[in-house]
Amino acid sequence: MSNAFIWIGFIISLALIIFVAIKNLWLGLFLGALTLGLFNLSFKGLIQVTVSTLIDPSIVLLALSVAIIPIIGGVMEESHLMESLVQNLRVGKKGILMLPPALFGMLPMPGGALLSAPVVKRTGKGVKNETKAGINVWFRHLLIFIYPLGSLLPTTKMAGLNLYREILYILPFFCVIFIMGLFFLIRGVSGSIDYKKDFDLKELLIPLGIILIAPIVHLSFMRVFRISEIPLIIGVSLSLIVALKASRLRVREIFQIAKKMKIWNFALIIFGMFLFLNIFKASNISSVIADIAFSKTFLLVGIGAFLGFATGRVQVPVSIIIPIYFAKYGLDAISPEAFAIMFFASFMGYIISPIHPCVLISIEFFNTTLKDFMKKMITPTVLSLIIAAIVGVIIL
Repeated sequence: MSNAFIWIGFIISLALIIFVAIKNLWLGLFLGALTLGLFNLSFKGLIQVTVSTLIDPSIVLLALSVAIIPIIGGVMEESHLMESLVQNLRVGKKGILMLPPALFGMLPMPGGALLSAPVVKRTGKGVKNETKAGINVWFRHLLIFIYPLGSLLPTTKMAGLNLYREILYILPFFCVIFIMGLFFLIRGVSGSIDYKKDFDLKELLIPLGIILIAPIVHLSFMRVFRISEIPLIIGVSLSLIVALKASRLRVREIFQIAKKMKIWNFALIIFGMFLFLNIFKASNISSVIADIAFSKTFLLVGIGAFLGFATGRVQVPVSIIIPIYFAKYGLDAISPEAFAIMFFASFMGYIISPIHPCVLISIEFFNTTLKDFMKKMITPTVLSLIIAAIVGVIIL
């Protein structure tokens, strides 16, 4: 099989992932993976890799866990538990502008930026509309950047890294995001907040507990089970049970929430990510890519940021870059430092992507323009990527 033929298949598969994923992420991943397989594997080999991926217990449990997480978010939204959490935070005006978007951002749900936008609008009187839109987007993605049940959950598994150990390597970049947002978006805000209700510790702790139960259970018991996804699904199930008990919603309403959240999409994304990775590993593209001369920093920062911006996703850049990295530097060669740089760069491109739903929703809600929004966001984003590139050059 010629290298040209292999390259054609790889480029077509990437194009399918990028362009189809704009509308449907899991479909793009599946089409890209199967296309790559058709160009590089026998039909029998493609079927074997596909079946082994779809029945892998760890991938199945991960997909089920990821499908449960948006139900938790939907329950907390429907029962106003997150609103109770926000109302009982006593952190001042600047804190209220930052924390509600950050807390709501930990719950993946369609149109989630609309949950925190009213709080930002009400609190940010006197702040320019493009700044409020920037605050809503930037800080909505602050905590989810390091939240164990966010994008880090499937992507660290793809990389073969320990999820919670990797968070330690991600933390410095988390500080970069926080400092950039504080300096460029929050610094000029002044004033105080008049709370309408008295502080209620119970209404603060219950929703906070729901958010924290799953990662605590997962971390505490992941070494007890041979398959680490077993404590994960136990944790998210417990989180859901507590949310349901606190919400007092009826069974019919739960099914409606699951349907509204389109939970099957989240599960199918996981299968699509690992199908692409496994087909890539089984194909001839690995040896072909390994012959290309490019630096680690360019791959992780430059291409990562570009793919994040181009796709409006985090999973897509990681799904593409990790197999390339494996091919270039060895199947088990990715280090926690390299992953942290790649994840951060992809994340920064994703945050300001014009096809990122949170960006479009925030621009519409705050009655500003994409041009003004980009003017506000480009400086902290570019500076963040420069920091990532410098770190990459020094340590990689």
